[in-house]
Amino acid sequence: MAKSITIIIITFLFTSCTTSHKNSKEFQDAQNELTGKLRAITRKTCFNGFGVALVNEKEVLYQNGFGITNFNTKQKYDENTVQNIASVSKTFIGIAILKAQELGKLNLDDPINKYLPFKVVNPYHPEIPITVWHLTTHTSSITDTKDYMTKTIVLKDTADLVKNLQIDISPTKFNSPSAKISIEAFLNNMLNPSGKWYSKTAFSDKKPGEIFNYSNVGATLAALVLEKATGMSYDSFTTKYILKPLHMDNSGWNFRSINFSKYTHTFQNKTTPYPYYSLNTYPDGGMLTTASDMSKYISELMKGYFGNGTILSKKSYKEYFTPQLNAKNFIDRSTGEYSDEYNMGITMGFGSTGNFGHTGGDPGLFSVIWFDKYKKIGKYFIVNTECEGKEFSKSQKMINDLLDEYSVKLNDLSQRK
Repeated sequence: MAKSITIIIITFLFTSCTTSHKNSKEFQDAQNELTGKLRAITRKTCFNGFGVALVNEKEVLYQNGFGITNFNTKQKYDENTVQNIASVSKTFIGIAILKAQELGKLNLDDPINKYLPFKVVNPYHPEIPITVWHLTTHTSSITDTKDYMTKTIVLKDTADLVKNLQIDISPTKFNSPSAKISIEAFLNNMLNPSGKWYSKTAFSDKKPGEIFNYSNVGATLAALVLEKATGMSYDSFTTKYILKPLHMDNSGWNFRSINFSKYTHTFQNKTTPYPYYSLNTYPDGGMLTTASDMSKYISELMKGYFGNGTILSKKSYKEYFTPQLNAKNFIDRSTGEYSDEYNMGITMGFGSTGNFGHTGGDPGLFSVIWFDKYKKIGKYFIVNTECEGKEFSKSQKMINDLLDEYSVKLNDLSQRK
């Protein structure tokens, strides 16, 4: 879903638990050392639980989880714990769109109204068609309105419904399970002039293709275009062409597709869990997955970047990882080294150094994937607990200092084999 406004972008060099391949004793000892040190500092962080993974171009270096998933039962967070990864989910949209293009079902330059059952037009620039490319680069001129923010998060069940509906997760809010609708119905209400939530504020006064403006609605609309172009649900398409080929067997887009006994609570703070929830706009942030499965995904992306991927052609991966915008497309350009909004590929963000990745935030969680193209290391990190800004930064630093040290060590040891 929406990136948290309070997300703090900091240095990410992430690693995780031992992997089942032939490694030297020195390599295994380094993994075990990292595990021990991370476990030792777990109680010092403000996170109840967190998952990590690290890959290089050749293999998974480390994957693990630490802490707990349930405050009452103390169930352990491990590499097979399932968690929503928030806006990191958007990276799947770009892969799916490019796969559909390979299959001849659509083209990035196509106007989206070629496929949609209702017309989507910027009322300030009705003569300029919005294209698939605009959606995947966040230049569509479609914006996230208050209705988007307050209507997309839906509670899993009616337990303690009155109490849970009152929980403050501003600027978003929880909705009753009865508010669950399809992405087509949601977007029709939001973007169709006859829709019940329609407003011109769903569009900026900028021309489509002109200015970068991060849009969750636009990302979900790209998924709906894919559905109409391919005749498959976004869930089914991504499962067939991404999850199954990568053997991401513990991942999916809804609670039915995962082992719910392994699903973690997310937490308002160290002691208070949030209720379980899902998203009406699930393509923009609803992937449910594990550190182990994300190792497979980021490994594929790393291989794809260097021309050895398996789920897209070299040509498609090149397009996916090519920065699509330039300075004139930004008003307030994010220049931080680890920001994912200095430039955009096809849903993949780029930092000012040319390294790339994506961040995400939803109630009770923060997530990130990040790739260092020079060291050829890919990283995944996720937490299941909200913290105040200073507390969050302190906890991140304790973890990152160790991950920084051991990511270099593990990568060097891997290269020696």
